[in-house]
Amino acid sequence: MKAKDFSELLRSVDEARAIRAGKRKPSRIITFNPVEVKAIRKRLHVSQTQFAHLIGVSAATLRNWEQGRTYPVGAARALLKIAAHRPNAVLEALRS
Repeated sequence: MKAKDFSELLRSVDEARAIRAGKRKPSRIITFNPVEVKAIRKRLHVSQTQFAHLIGVSAATLRNWEQGRTYPVGAARALLKIAAHRPNAVLEALRS
């Protein structure tokens, strides 16, 4: 690893420590209620394994989302938002 990259990594770690200690505010906060992921899946009447396969993630990833250990980001988050509002449209599109 280049010295410049390593130095930047160390700065990031220091920043994370300061945020965790409450000495600094995070630049952004991502919130996604894990109950919402489970509710969306249940509205579609599919198992965790089936839902994970439908949206293209591993079952472990889906479990982590539902249990709040990690959060969906990017395209997965957008797809979940669409599924929350139009579950049948998502099922139709993903199953075809």
